[in-house]
Amino acid sequence: MGSAPQGNVDTVVLIHGLWMTSRSWEHWVERYQARGLRVLAPSWPGMEGEVEQLRDDPTPIAKQRIADIVDHYKQIIQGLPRPPIIIGHSFGGLITQILVDRGLGAAAVGVHPAPIKGVAKLPLSTLRSGFSILRNPANRHRAVPFTQDDFHYAFGNTMNRADSDRAWQRYAVPGAGHVLFEGAFANLDPNSAADVYTRRDDRAPLLLIAGGADHVVPPGVVRSNAALYTKSRALTAYHPFPGRSHFTVGQEGWEEVADYALNWALEAAAMPRAETISSESPRR
Repeated sequence: MGSAPQGNVDTVVLIHGLWMTSRSWEHWVERYQARGLRVLAPSWPGMEGEVEQLRDDPTPIAKQRIADIVDHYKQIIQGLPRPPIIIGHSFGGLITQILVDRGLGAAAVGVHPAPIKGVAKLPLSTLRSGFSILRNPANRHRAVPFTQDDFHYAFGNTMNRADSDRAWQRYAVPGAGHVLFEGAFANLDPNSAADVYTRRDDRAPLLLIAGGADHVVPPGVVRSNAALYTKSRALTAYHPFPGRSHFTVGQEGWEEVADYALNWALEAAAMPRAETISSESPRR
Protein backbone atom coordinates (compact mmCIF):
# COMPACT_ATOMS: atom_id res chain seq x y z
CA MET A 1 0.00 0.00 0.00
CA GLY A 2 2.92 2.36 0.59
CA SER A 3 3.09 5.10 3.17
CA ALA A 4 1.03 8.24 3.53
CA PRO A 5 2.36 11.24 1.60
CA GLN A 6 4.19 13.87 3.63
CA GLY A 7 2.13 16.95 4.34
CA ASN A 8 -0.15 18.60 6.84
CA VAL A 9 -2.85 15.91 6.81
CA ASP A 10 -2.14 13.19 9.35
CA THR A 11 -5.63 12.27 10.59
CA VAL A 12 -8.71 10.59 9.14
CA VAL A 13 -12.12 10.87 10.79
CA LEU A 14 -14.56 8.09 9.86
CA ILE A 15 -18.31 8.59 10.33
CA HIS A 16 -20.61 5.56 10.32
CA GLY A 17 -24.16 5.47 9.04
CA LEU A 18 -27.65 4.42 10.04
CA TRP A 19 -28.11 0.82 11.27
CA MET A 20 -24.37 0.68 12.00
CA THR A 21 -21.86 1.65 14.69
CA SER A 22 -18.20 2.60 14.56
CA ARG A 23 -17.42 -1.13 14.49
CA SER A 24 -18.32 -1.06 10.79
CA TRP A 25 -15.00 0.75 10.18
CA GLU A 26 -12.79 -1.80 11.93
CA HIS A 27 -11.02 -2.96 8.76
CA TRP A 28 -10.57 0.58 7.43
CA VAL A 29 -9.09 1.75 10.72
CA GLU A 30 -6.41 -0.95 10.62
CA ARG A 31 -5.64 -0.35 6.95
CA TYR A 32 -5.29 3.40 7.33
CA GLN A 33 -3.23 3.10 10.50
CA ALA A 34 -0.86 0.83 8.59
CA ARG A 35 -0.20 3.79 6.31
CA GLY A 36 0.95 5.91 9.22
CA LEU A 37 -2.23 7.89 9.75
CA ARG A 38 -4.06 8.67 12.95
CA VAL A 39 -7.56 7.28 12.53
CA LEU A 40 -10.58 8.31 14.58
CA ALA A 41 -13.86 6.43 14.24
CA PRO A 42 -16.11 7.88 16.94
CA SER A 43 -19.68 6.68 17.26
CA TRP A 44 -22.72 8.89 17.00
CA PRO A 45 -23.31 10.68 20.34
CA GLY A 46 -24.37 8.24 23.02
CA MET A 47 -23.80 5.20 20.81
CA GLU A 48 -20.37 4.32 22.16
CA GLY A 49 -21.57 0.93 23.44
CA GLU A 50 -21.01 -2.34 21.63
CA VAL A 51 -23.45 -3.63 19.01
CA GLU A 52 -24.78 -6.22 21.42
CA GLN A 53 -25.48 -3.59 24.10
CA LEU A 54 -27.30 -1.33 21.67
CA ARG A 55 -29.52 -4.18 20.54
CA ASP A 56 -30.43 -4.92 24.14
CA ASP A 57 -31.05 -1.26 24.96
CA PRO A 58 -31.50 0.91 21.84
CA THR A 59 -32.49 4.01 23.83
CA PRO A 60 -29.36 5.93 22.72
CA ILE A 61 -30.26 5.22 19.09
CA ALA A 62 -33.80 6.57 19.45
CA LYS A 63 -32.36 9.88 20.69
CA GLN A 64 -30.36 10.56 17.51
CA ARG A 65 -30.97 13.75 15.50
CA ILE A 66 -29.01 14.93 12.46
CA ALA A 67 -28.15 18.29 14.03
CA ASP A 68 -26.83 16.63 17.19
CA ILE A 69 -24.72 14.18 15.19
CA VAL A 70 -23.24 17.03 13.14
CA ASP A 71 -22.42 19.05 16.26
CA HIS A 72 -20.81 15.98 17.85
CA TYR A 73 -18.39 15.47 14.96
CA LYS A 74 -17.86 19.20 14.55
CA GLN A 75 -16.54 19.42 18.10
CA ILE A 76 -14.25 16.45 17.54
CA ILE A 77 -12.84 17.86 14.31
CA GLN A 78 -12.41 21.38 15.68
CA GLY A 79 -10.43 19.91 18.57
CA LEU A 80 -7.78 18.51 16.21
CA PRO A 81 -4.57 20.45 15.58
CA ARG A 82 -5.03 20.30 11.78
CA PRO A 83 -7.98 19.72 9.46
CA PRO A 84 -8.45 15.98 8.85
CA ILE A 85 -9.74 13.94 5.97
CA ILE A 86 -13.40 13.18 6.66
CA ILE A 87 -14.93 9.97 5.29
CA GLY A 88 -18.55 9.07 5.92
CA HIS A 89 -20.64 6.07 4.88
CA SER A 90 -24.38 6.24 4.17
CA PHE A 91 -25.89 8.78 6.58
CA GLY A 92 -22.32 9.40 7.63
CA GLY A 93 -21.82 10.62 4.06
CA LEU A 94 -24.64 13.11 4.54
CA ILE A 95 -23.07 14.25 7.82
CA THR A 96 -19.74 14.60 6.00
CA GLN A 97 -21.26 16.94 3.41
CA ILE A 98 -22.78 19.12 6.14
CA LEU A 99 -19.43 19.32 7.94
CA VAL A 100 -17.67 20.32 4.72
CA ASP A 101 -20.32 23.00 4.17
CA ARG A 102 -19.36 24.35 7.60
CA GLY A 103 -15.77 24.78 6.51
CA LEU A 104 -14.34 21.66 8.10
CA GLY A 105 -11.93 19.10 6.71
CA ALA A 106 -8.92 19.13 4.39
CA ALA A 107 -10.74 16.81 1.97
CA ALA A 108 -13.82 14.64 2.28
CA VAL A 109 -15.39 11.49 0.87
CA GLY A 110 -19.00 10.34 1.01
CA VAL A 111 -19.18 6.55 0.53
CA HIS A 112 -22.64 5.70 -0.80
CA PRO A 113 -23.88 8.86 0.96
CA ALA A 114 -27.45 9.45 2.01
CA PRO A 115 -28.62 12.40 -0.10
CA ILE A 116 -28.63 15.97 1.08
CA LYS A 117 -31.73 18.14 0.69
CA GLY A 118 -32.42 18.80 -2.96
CA VAL A 119 -32.24 15.31 -4.43
CA ALA A 120 -35.69 15.17 -5.94
CA LYS A 121 -36.57 11.49 -6.17
CA LEU A 122 -35.88 8.44 -4.04
CA PRO A 123 -36.22 5.14 -5.92
CA LEU A 124 -38.38 2.28 -4.70
CA SER A 125 -35.37 0.29 -3.51
CA THR A 126 -34.42 3.15 -1.19
CA LEU A 127 -37.92 3.35 0.24
CA ARG A 128 -38.11 -0.42 0.62
CA SER A 129 -34.76 -0.44 2.45
CA GLY A 130 -36.17 1.95 5.04
CA PHE A 131 -39.70 0.56 5.07
CA SER A 132 -39.37 -1.03 8.51
CA ILE A 133 -39.09 2.53 9.86
CA LEU A 134 -41.01 4.65 7.36
CA ARG A 135 -44.16 2.50 7.39
CA ASN A 136 -45.20 3.90 10.76
CA PRO A 137 -45.01 7.65 11.57
CA ALA A 138 -44.67 6.77 15.27
CA ASN A 139 -41.29 5.26 14.46
CA ARG A 140 -39.90 8.79 14.19
CA HIS A 141 -39.37 8.60 17.94
CA ARG A 142 -38.12 5.02 18.10
CA ALA A 143 -35.14 2.83 17.37
CA VAL A 144 -36.54 0.20 15.03
CA PRO A 145 -35.07 -3.31 14.89
CA PHE A 146 -33.21 -4.23 11.72
CA THR A 147 -33.86 -7.90 11.02
CA GLN A 148 -31.66 -10.31 9.10
CA ASP A 149 -34.10 -10.08 6.20
CA ASP A 150 -33.92 -6.28 6.30
CA PHE A 151 -30.14 -6.40 6.29
CA HIS A 152 -29.93 -8.88 3.45
CA TYR A 153 -32.08 -6.70 1.20
CA ALA A 154 -30.62 -3.33 2.17
CA PHE A 155 -26.96 -4.15 2.83
CA GLY A 156 -26.13 -7.73 1.89
CA ASN A 157 -27.91 -8.14 -1.44
CA THR A 158 -24.68 -9.08 -3.26
CA MET A 159 -23.67 -11.57 -0.55
CA ASN A 160 -24.87 -15.10 -0.01
CA ARG A 161 -27.35 -15.39 2.83
CA ALA A 162 -24.93 -17.02 5.27
CA ASP A 163 -22.35 -14.23 4.84
CA SER A 164 -25.06 -11.60 5.04
CA ASP A 165 -26.38 -13.07 8.29
CA ARG A 166 -22.88 -13.15 9.78
CA ALA A 167 -22.41 -9.49 8.87
CA TRP A 168 -25.79 -8.65 10.43
CA GLN A 169 -24.77 -10.42 13.62
CA ARG A 170 -21.53 -8.48 13.92
CA TYR A 171 -22.54 -5.02 12.76
CA ALA A 172 -26.27 -4.27 12.58
CA VAL A 173 -28.19 -2.29 15.19
CA PRO A 174 -31.73 -0.86 15.18
CA GLY A 175 -32.32 2.17 12.99
CA ALA A 176 -32.74 5.70 14.33
CA GLY A 177 -36.25 6.58 13.23
CA HIS A 178 -35.91 10.33 13.59
CA VAL A 179 -32.74 10.44 11.48
CA LEU A 180 -34.32 8.46 8.64
CA PHE A 181 -37.48 10.59 8.66
CA GLU A 182 -35.36 13.75 8.62
CA GLY A 183 -33.51 12.50 5.58
CA ALA A 184 -36.49 11.05 3.71
CA PHE A 185 -38.61 14.19 4.06
CA ALA A 186 -35.86 16.82 3.87
CA ASN A 187 -37.32 18.41 0.75
CA LEU A 188 -40.58 19.13 2.59
CA ASP A 189 -38.88 20.83 5.53
CA PRO A 190 -37.83 24.48 5.01
CA ASN A 191 -35.53 24.17 8.03
CA SER A 192 -34.16 20.74 7.21
CA ALA A 193 -30.97 19.72 9.02
CA ALA A 194 -29.96 17.99 5.76
CA ASP A 195 -29.66 21.29 3.91
CA VAL A 196 -26.28 22.13 2.37
CA TYR A 197 -25.24 25.29 0.53
CA THR A 198 -24.01 23.54 -2.60
CA ARG A 199 -22.74 26.69 -4.37
CA ARG A 200 -19.95 27.26 -1.85
CA ASP A 201 -16.57 27.76 -3.50
CA ASP A 202 -14.43 27.95 -0.36
CA ARG A 203 -14.90 24.40 0.87
CA ALA A 204 -12.74 21.29 0.98
CA PRO A 205 -12.55 18.97 -2.05
CA LEU A 206 -15.36 16.42 -2.02
CA LEU A 207 -15.61 12.95 -3.56
CA LEU A 208 -18.88 11.02 -3.71
CA ILE A 209 -18.60 7.25 -4.26
CA ALA A 210 -21.48 5.08 -5.49
CA GLY A 211 -22.06 1.33 -5.65
CA GLY A 212 -23.64 -0.22 -8.72
CA ALA A 213 -25.74 -2.73 -6.74
CA ASP A 214 -26.66 -0.53 -3.77
CA HIS A 215 -30.33 -0.80 -2.82
CA VAL A 216 -30.23 1.93 -0.18
CA VAL A 217 -28.46 4.65 -2.18
CA PRO A 218 -28.38 3.58 -5.85
CA PRO A 219 -25.90 5.27 -8.21
CA GLY A 220 -28.58 7.55 -9.63
CA VAL A 221 -29.14 9.07 -6.20
CA VAL A 222 -25.43 9.69 -5.69
CA ARG A 223 -25.13 11.20 -9.18
CA SER A 224 -28.07 13.49 -8.42
CA ASN A 225 -26.41 14.47 -5.16
CA ALA A 226 -23.14 15.26 -6.95
CA ALA A 227 -24.99 17.27 -9.60
CA LEU A 228 -26.27 19.65 -6.94
CA TYR A 229 -22.70 20.96 -6.62
CA THR A 230 -22.45 21.93 -10.29
CA LYS A 231 -22.61 25.66 -9.52
CA SER A 232 -19.76 25.43 -7.02
CA ARG A 233 -16.25 25.95 -8.34
CA ALA A 234 -14.76 23.84 -5.55
CA LEU A 235 -13.47 20.41 -6.52
CA THR A 236 -16.23 17.81 -6.60
CA ALA A 237 -15.81 14.29 -7.97
CA TYR A 238 -18.03 11.27 -8.48
CA HIS A 239 -16.80 7.68 -8.77
CA PRO A 240 -18.92 4.51 -9.15
CA PHE A 241 -17.83 1.01 -8.20
CA PRO A 242 -19.81 -1.56 -10.21
CA GLY A 243 -21.42 -4.38 -8.27
CA ARG A 244 -20.94 -2.92 -4.80
CA SER A 245 -23.76 -3.17 -2.23
CA HIS A 246 -24.51 -0.73 0.57
CA PHE A 247 -22.26 -2.84 2.81
CA THR A 248 -19.32 -1.79 0.68
CA VAL A 249 -17.26 -0.90 3.76
CA GLY A 250 -17.25 -4.53 4.92
CA GLN A 251 -18.08 -6.83 2.03
CA GLU A 252 -15.41 -8.65 0.04
CA GLY A 253 -13.32 -6.19 -1.94
CA TRP A 254 -13.65 -3.35 0.58
CA GLU A 255 -9.91 -2.72 0.27
CA GLU A 256 -10.26 -1.27 -3.23
CA VAL A 257 -12.89 1.21 -2.08
CA ALA A 258 -10.93 2.16 1.04
CA ASP A 259 -7.73 2.74 -0.91
CA TYR A 260 -9.42 4.76 -3.64
CA ALA A 261 -11.14 6.99 -1.08
CA LEU A 262 -7.98 7.64 0.90
CA ASN A 263 -5.68 8.14 -2.09
CA TRP A 264 -8.09 10.61 -3.68
CA ALA A 265 -8.46 12.53 -0.42
CA LEU A 266 -4.74 12.66 0.30
CA GLU A 267 -3.98 13.93 -3.18
CA ALA A 268 -6.77 16.51 -3.05
CA ALA A 269 -5.76 17.68 0.42
CA ALA A 270 -2.13 18.10 -0.70
CA MET A 271 -3.09 20.40 -3.55
CA PRO A 272 -2.94 24.14 -2.96
CA ARG A 273 -6.49 25.24 -2.33
CA ALA A 274 -6.34 27.58 -5.32
CA GLU A 275 -5.77 24.58 -7.56
CA THR A 276 -8.92 22.88 -6.31
CA ILE A 277 -11.02 25.83 -7.46
CA SER A 278 -11.80 25.87 -11.16
CA SER A 279 -12.30 29.02 -13.19
CA GLU A 280 -15.67 27.73 -14.28
CA SER A 281 -18.10 25.15 -12.95
CA PRO A 282 -16.74 21.69 -13.81
CA ARG A 283 -18.72 19.06 -15.63
CA ARG A 284 -19.66 16.01 -13.59
